[in-house]
Amino acid sequence: MTKVLGVSFGTKNGNNDSICKEALMGAVEEGCEVEFIRAMDLNIKHCTGCITCVKMLMSGQGNMCIHKDDFDWLFFKMAEADGIIMCDPIFETGASGLFHTIMDRFGPRMDTGNNVIATQIAEKIAAEGGKSKAPDPRIICPGKPVSYIGIGGSDWGTHVQPDHAIQSMTPTWKVIDNEWVPWSKRALLDDKVVARAHQIGVNLARAAKDPEHATYQGAEGVCPHCHANDFYLVPGTDKAICSVCGLEGHVSVVDDKIKVEYRHDECYDERGLFRAHDTAEGKQIHGEDIGRMEGELAQLQKGDEYKNRVAKYKAFIQPTMPPRD
Repeated sequence: MTKVLGVSFGTKNGNNDSICKEALMGAVEEGCEVEFIRAMDLNIKHCTGCITCVKMLMSGQGNMCIHKDDFDWLFFKMAEADGIIMCDPIFETGASGLFHTIMDRFGPRMDTGNNVIATQIAEKIAAEGGKSKAPDPRIICPGKPVSYIGIGGSDWGTHVQPDHAIQSMTPTWKVIDNEWVPWSKRALLDDKVVARAHQIGVNLARAAKDPEHATYQGAEGVCPHCHANDFYLVPGTDKAICSVCGLEGHVSVVDDKIKVEYRHDECYDERGLFRAHDTAEGKQIHGEDIGRMEGELAQLQKGDEYKNRVAKYKAFIQPTMPPRD
């Protein structure tokens, strides 16, 4: 039976929990098995940026994190589900802090491109008679349907949809709906909000049953590739870089509507591969870039100049800490 997982990032039995469960009811209506997880109940530590995971992946030694917490349990629950619905409160116009923490833990360790490359590296080492370990194959699960619902207490929430979409980029999941609900303190008494959540669950369930043919079901966005509405406008030019998929285009106003156009030669690099971060080709390019940069850093760290500079800053000042009992 098709399984849909709901993950709420809100307070217990609050709007996020309830709206997430309404979406799951829509999935049940489509004949799916459902499971519900409250992220607040889990022990999820912050990514420290230690790059241990990158070093392990790029040396063919498996996939690991220094933290021993609930993240892996949560990730594999997601990986083993056929579709995922995440319901998240809006903090300072964007996703919640807990959502950001989990998003940070996804990448680069759970990045599809990195794990494909790491598997190739491990296989090459093994074929040459060396000792290696490939990443858990369950980590590589591109195309998994996922939907997001951001719930905010006012109309201040313009970053939440890009934040949520960026999370889907790392595992290369397929976004079905990416909803933002403003003025939602009364969400449970707003029949339109409840009905929309239910439909999001229905849409996700249908996508989970046939992920190969699943398509985005939300409102059309300015970005013609990923439907995002958040762009970095390059000063002094007409260039606009999508804050989600990373494609660079040209912005204009056509029939009183903002339009971003991607030109063929600017969306492709010298190898002729599509550079968007949610494509297999783009992931390959990004993963190779990370591997190259980490290799350069490893070489720099062996040199005296690098060591002397680190020593200088270490000797200059030490961090202030609060008193401990």
